[in-house]
Amino acid sequence: MTVAFSGFGQKALPFLKALNFHQRREWFVENRDLFESELRDPFGDLVETLSERFAVVGLGLRGDRKKSLFRINRDVRFAKDKRPYNRHLSAILSPDGTKMEQGVLFVYIGLERCFAAVAWWQPGPALLLAMRQAIGTRPGEFRALIKALKQNRLELDPEGCMKRTPRGFEHVTDIDLVAAIRNRHFVVRHEIDPAGIHSAALADELVDFTMRAKPLLDWGRAIEGKVPVNQAPDR
Repeated sequence: MTVAFSGFGQKALPFLKALNFHQRREWFVENRDLFESELRDPFGDLVETLSERFAVVGLGLRGDRKKSLFRINRDVRFAKDKRPYNRHLSAILSPDGTKMEQGVLFVYIGLERCFAAVAWWQPGPALLLAMRQAIGTRPGEFRALIKALKQNRLELDPEGCMKRTPRGFEHVTDIDLVAAIRNRHFVVRHEIDPAGIHSAALADELVDFTMRAKPLLDWGRAIEGKVPVNQAPDR
């Protein structure tokens, strides 16, 4: 049975601050109970609460405390920075409940910032190409998406945008469409006030954000359902 989300513990961010300072396995093991009670377990409650509420409104996003949360441990095998622990904890709710799908809600609770994002992040070559083609050939639909997001107080994040137009789209000249086609991701973000993570109202805030971002989910899903195979864009 799902435990209703009641907020992260008051020591959630102080724990991350202390972990950032210590960065030793011995310290983490000694304080694991604090990590679980203040941060990990409430995050699991949040994911499962959101999953239930998304099912009611038909958002097509779900998750659970076992599959959705990312590990606090860093993968340092190929990193110059060998610190073993992240300064944040994060989770994904997706169409199938795994971390492998596109069109997701990503929630990040970190030492520097807390935020949520609805994202088509690093879509595969065929899907990215199809999205770019949809922008170029059906600009009215894309502009309707941008208008809907703007009405919902959201806009696409330009992070990771290419500096030049990918091959095959040189014929597109409208400035707004060129900028969109250069995107490697299609993402809208919502900043979370760190002071608000301790309240059950955070779940309401994230449901509201995801509902406002639904036009982006719908746009991407309509394209994803017709993705051609064996096509790779210039990334």
